[in-house]
Amino acid sequence: MRIRLKEIVRKMLPSPLLSVYHLTLAHFGAIVSGHPSRKLLVIAVTGTKGKSSTTEMLNAIFEEAGHKTALLNSIRIKIAESTDPNMMRMSMPGRFFIQRFLREAVGKKCFVAILEMTSEGAAQHRHRAIELDALVFTNLAPEHIESHGSYKAYADAKFELGRQLARSRKRPRVVVANADDPESARYLALKVERVLPFSLSAHAPMYADEKGGYFTLENTKIHVRLPGEFSLKNALAAATLARALNIAPAVIAHALQKLMHIPGRAERIEEGQNFTVVVDYAHTPDSLEAIYKAYGVARKICVLGSMGGSRDSWNRPVKGRIASEYCAEVILTNEDPCDDDPAAIIEQMRSGVVGKEPLIFIDRREAISKAFEIALSLSKSIHQPLQKARGNQNDIVVLITGKGTDPWIYGARGTKIQWSDARVAREELAKLAASRKARLGGETGIMTS
Repeated sequence: MRIRLKEIVRKMLPSPLLSVYHLTLAHFGAIVSGHPSRKLLVIAVTGTKGKSSTTEMLNAIFEEAGHKTALLNSIRIKIAESTDPNMMRMSMPGRFFIQRFLREAVGKKCFVAILEMTSEGAAQHRHRAIELDALVFTNLAPEHIESHGSYKAYADAKFELGRQLARSRKRPRVVVANADDPESARYLALKVERVLPFSLSAHAPMYADEKGGYFTLENTKIHVRLPGEFSLKNALAAATLARALNIAPAVIAHALQKLMHIPGRAERIEEGQNFTVVVDYAHTPDSLEAIYKAYGVARKICVLGSMGGSRDSWNRPVKGRIASEYCAEVILTNEDPCDDDPAAIIEQMRSGVVGKEPLIFIDRREAISKAFEIALSLSKSIHQPLQKARGNQNDIVVLITGKGTDPWIYGARGTKIQWSDARVAREELAKLAASRKARLGGETGIMTS
């Protein structure tokens, strides 16, 4: 098997020299590209959860304000009118890539570049030589503990992005931080020109349910058409920064109300079925609980897995426990086993399940198909019209979590297969409808009347 240059370097260099290597590449990439970040308004968004959604919301706001945008997140790579899915499974690719991205944004006359930034990217200095105008901090929860060594090291790696804002020669520099998160104090203490905490509690009246919600900003009601309180928090983070950059509340409200969905983030899959299907990236205990809470008392059929490669193995039984608490049916399946045994990962998750016996399918497609069969069976047993996740205990929701828009399932020794939860969900719903139509002589039992 071909060994890549970066793998050789990683093995040969001691940690201090490896850090210098990454830092040198970051500055060299900026020099080669002509320091493009100096010619753009550059916004970074970081946190454990909500990064991609917040960058998408910021992008929608700036576009509504009439600006040409560049966007780099785990979902897509967008420069002006051109947009492509991010197939690299990296929110923050290598230094040369980011600098080339910014250079192209300058060439396409973009006004703003919005970047999702991660702790692992910061640990490899991928943020260096990027002159920031603003940083948004969403929240912090335990993640990537194995790769960073401890929660403190993870938090410190994140905060390197705050230090990068403080280093920036741009003026004025703006930091927006979630005041409800204990880690926000570090960001709000940064020595920059504008320091803006945000909290939903300060923006009443507010309301959130499985269909969306609203909060109030300077006497303007901001409607969000994405589910759960977590979506309101992401929207408020974006709105707070947008106001700091002189975008009017009415523009912000119009932009967010028009944003109907974000791929892989509480993404509803509609193929005519009389139950709700949602694909979401939730892969940490906190984010899993948040998406489950968003759908209230509806009967939830939950398909979930956990990462391999010795990543955050501590949370596997925790995720199993959370699923058993909120879900009527728990289906455990494969996600990204890497070099770990998929069956062993699932067994660790199963050990946390309380009060019910989960269904287990190593094959993720089979797990999704089974969830739909269960949902259809439940929907046929209810002798009243379904409201499709409107908070009624008779509503049925299939929640497929963990992958979101991740384009691959990673296996042993670096192998991978192309994957899309949304695509597979649509395919399996179509198969289910066709199967029932064949059995029932034309009546599928899956389509709404």
